[in-house]
Amino acid sequence: MNPTTEPHDLVGVGIGPFNLSLAALAHPLTGLDTVFYDQRPAFHWHPGLLIDEARLQVPFLADLVTLADPTSHFSFLNYLRTRERLYPFYFSEHFHIHRTAYDAYCRWVCENLPSLRFGHQVDAVRFNPEHGCFEVDYAHLDADGEAHALGRTHTKNLVVGIGTEPHVPEPLKPLADAPGVPVLHAADYLDHRTALLTAGHVTVVGTGQSGAEIFLDLLRNRPTGRERLHWVGRTEAITPMEYSKLGLEHFTPDYTHYFHALPENVRDRLVPAQWHLHKGVDAGTLAALHDELYRRSLTDGWPDAVLTPGVRVRTAGRVATTQIELHLEHVEQKTRSRLTTDAVVLATGYRERPLDQLLAGLDPYLRRDNANRPRVDERFRLLLDPTVTTAGCHVYVQNAETHTHGVGAPDLGLAAWRSATILNTLTGTDPYPLPRRTAFTTFGLERQRPQIPSAREAKVLTPLTDGI
Repeated sequence: MNPTTEPHDLVGVGIGPFNLSLAALAHPLTGLDTVFYDQRPAFHWHPGLLIDEARLQVPFLADLVTLADPTSHFSFLNYLRTRERLYPFYFSEHFHIHRTAYDAYCRWVCENLPSLRFGHQVDAVRFNPEHGCFEVDYAHLDADGEAHALGRTHTKNLVVGIGTEPHVPEPLKPLADAPGVPVLHAADYLDHRTALLTAGHVTVVGTGQSGAEIFLDLLRNRPTGRERLHWVGRTEAITPMEYSKLGLEHFTPDYTHYFHALPENVRDRLVPAQWHLHKGVDAGTLAALHDELYRRSLTDGWPDAVLTPGVRVRTAGRVATTQIELHLEHVEQKTRSRLTTDAVVLATGYRERPLDQLLAGLDPYLRRDNANRPRVDERFRLLLDPTVTTAGCHVYVQNAETHTHGVGAPDLGLAAWRSATILNTLTGTDPYPLPRRTAFTTFGLERQRPQIPSAREAKVLTPLTDGI
């Protein structure tokens, strides 16, 4: 490093919605030097699931910036204004927008942010104690995804938003990885949709939102009376997602503060128990699915579509060269059966991408919890050794903190608030004042601090803990 070269204030790894939110809110902050890297050639949000009529499960106000700064140039409403679509949107009365619209909006934001670097793959991060900053090594990728140039940059702060990756259950991994076998994850659904519509029999595994949307899309587009569809999943019922107004208060900063202050063992018990808050199916999707099934039953009797919750896939294998055999077990009945199908779509969700490989160079400085996970403080910073933090260097995370911040970590509705929290902390000022209260519910008998203190207040308070 040239000692005369000033490091960036912030380097972002990954450009999904969360780091894109941060980049958009950082853009107008004069004097803040930021750059964001992503290995993909361009932004595209879950392209395999941009099914016609599929909508976001959060209102349009949960865009990249509005809940932190409604006046931002990068709001969804301003995007509509630039496209001369404000009045059509106004009259459509859609509080929940299409996923394709959200994807187009995010790509518009990308076009207007000079701090984004697509086609750049970050390979390693190290702390340089001599210069008091992080070293970030990256490869510049060509159109084929091959590295054609290497680079290194330096930064005082890092924010990791590398998102999630498709989860494939162990019994199905050999088939999903085998070439030519029609077993695919929902993330790739649209790439294979034409083949799935003409397949003899299709099975969808997973009874969450993606499974419901894919099953509905297949049902709508296969011949009446010859649907030949199966839908199975582990949950005891095809359950609607919690969407009551008070239930949604679990996705507020107030609940995030409360959750973060709980003991580690309590947090670990709560997260899986709260699956219905974010892993059920939107009630509108369930209604559309029932309507389609009912419509088909009017003329040709019961449609050839089987919906069975409470079922797990024990093992799977190939039959001859063209079919798949699933070995199923009903969890409550303790019964087993076999299902022969021509194609399988795995709507089995996503998992957080582990940070260990990317941050291997920082491992000696990381503080971990009892389960060997990185500890994260209330301001979304990894807890690091004081030799790093006293140099004014921090690593922030986005959507890698469910174990410390709760089910709101992957929720788009908290993106702008989290980005504002990070920027307020990083700048030591309050460019985005945060609300002191966000929920009618009081979580706990002893009310938690109503908000993370402002950056100015934090200077005279004791250091924040990570609630462990």
